[in-house]
Amino acid sequence: MSDSNKAPRQKAVALQYEDRTASAPRVVAKGVGEVAQKIVATAAANGVPITADEDLLELLSGCPMGAEIPEDLYSVVAELLTWLYGINGNLRS
Repeated sequence: MSDSNKAPRQKAVALQYEDRTASAPRVVAKGVGEVAQKIVATAAANGVPITADEDLLELLSGCPMGAEIPEDLYSVVAELLTWLYGINGNLRS
């Protein structure tokens, strides 16, 4: 089977944001294939909301582990965090 016929491998990036101690979210996990599956499974098992955005995933995949996200991603990640906080609020109700 040629590489062009292979199914795309799953990718995942996990962010952490400590609003009282950090100036921006940090990349705390990233991977492809089985590692990505474990990241997603761990998030799901711990009630962490998961979203899929291929463009954002590609941009975040380029960030070094442990690094804060670049400033040019602040607005899109802020929108994502707002959505996640809304979900978390709805789950607590």
